[in-house]
Amino acid sequence: MQKNDLTGVQATPAELSRFRNQPGSGTAKPSLRVRSRQAGPYESSFRGRGMEFDETRLYQAGDDIRAIDWRVTARTGQVHTKLFEEERERPVYFLIDQRSDMRFGTRGAFKSVQAARATASLAWAAKDAGDRVGGLILGVNGTREIRPARSAAQLHEFLRRVADATAEENLGGSLSLQDGLERLERIISSGALVFILSDFQDFGIGAEKALGRLSMRADLRCVLLHDPLESHLPDADGLKVSDGEKVLTVGGRDHSLREAWAERFAKRKDYLARVCRNRRIGIFLLGTNDAPRDLIARKRIFQHAAPTSGGRLRR
Repeated sequence: MQKNDLTGVQATPAELSRFRNQPGSGTAKPSLRVRSRQAGPYESSFRGRGMEFDETRLYQAGDDIRAIDWRVTARTGQVHTKLFEEERERPVYFLIDQRSDMRFGTRGAFKSVQAARATASLAWAAKDAGDRVGGLILGVNGTREIRPARSAAQLHEFLRRVADATAEENLGGSLSLQDGLERLERIISSGALVFILSDFQDFGIGAEKALGRLSMRADLRCVLLHDPLESHLPDADGLKVSDGEKVLTVGGRDHSLREAWAERFAKRKDYLARVCRNRRIGIFLLGTNDAPRDLIARKRIFQHAAPTSGGRLRR
């Protein structure tokens, strides 16, 4: 890394803008029925004039005569009309964890930067599919809300704020993941698609309950950010690690220490996977040295993808 080169340490708006129009972006079709009243390309639970046939019923005064089902009418001798599932759009929200614990990485990039890159990749795919995109940044100094919007200019502004959060100075106002989830719960609309990108370091009972409440109103995807060092401690002495503020020297020659180190990460991962499996929440693992676009290209993240039995994460 060259002097003053912050690639992988801090994200930039220009970098996040380049994630548009990537190969394999796929579509953003939801697995839950959308309940918003905004027009768009997704099925809702509201009946109206649309593209998808729902059922046929007896004609009632005021029904559109263009929807009369002439075959059923001829067969029954009574006038019937067709009902359709009206197409609606759904907003896409992101909860992006940019707190101090995310500013760590030994390969590729910091978790905070990887979260920003993954957000950009997913957000551009959603926007290009016609969705409104917005979210909540959980930063080192509290939260910042960006209301869902459809225009490219507004998405550029959203990603600029995400990039800025990767370099924000810590003034001591950080909140918990539970706080972020509860804040998101208050602002999302029913039927939304929600991506939660975090390392889930402080995912506990309170956050679990908040996640459960969210899952009853929205279609959720959890993206667990991690660095290879978190799951495997090298067999080496005097290994120094830092979160940008504190430096810790780790002695990896101790076999029991390496086992305890790996077990700590495994417990966090398995706990989250179990919660998501029980709530039918899609869950994905993204390492700091992985390609963020693989979330779309290989994992079909826009489709409902609950964890397999046993709580295994999808890679």
